[in-house]
Amino acid sequence: MITSIDAFLRYFDAVHRRAVRDIAALPPEADGWRPAVGTGENAWSINQVIGHMAGSRLYFASAYAGNGWVSPRPPDVRSRAQWVPAIEASARALREALEGTPDAWLARKVAMIDSAGELSGWRVLMMMVEHDIHHRSQVDTYAGANGWDVPQIFDRSAETIERLQPGQRAKHGRDGQRAGGSQGG
Repeated sequence: MITSIDAFLRYFDAVHRRAVRDIAALPPEADGWRPAVGTGENAWSINQVIGHMAGSRLYFASAYAGNGWVSPRPPDVRSRAQWVPAIEASARALREALEGTPDAWLARKVAMIDSAGELSGWRVLMMMVEHDIHHRSQVDTYAGANGWDVPQIFDRSAETIERLQPGQRAKHGRDGQRAGGSQGG
């Protein structure tokens, strides 16, 4: 559980940096790209997904601050040149909305938008982060499906980790088997 707003903001900053990195890595042909099939959110263009990410951060911040589950107007992301500035602006606005809020708000209950249930404030903030990561992964999936570069989450590919495994197994006295006894991926 997150116990201070400063700790949460440090965590969010890392998630945000990865969103900026992945969005900035998209090539010009990503501008306007959308899935060939689907309806509603499943048919959004990359532009729309990025605008949704930016706006949704403030939707969750509004709920956390006790101002209701209110969505701001989405930012203008009609062109690729607007994507990173929109995500950066949403991070600044989120920080402005949360900085200085009492740490006690992390434990206070927030009424849900669509049910009689309540969530702790820290959980509302974690929902925002999970939502951000979900849509970043959506954009990365679209990139991979189109053959565009997809940044590695921790600057290490699965192949790099696999190459390092023999040294780790030897160092820690482990046999050549992976967990579950399988050598496959």
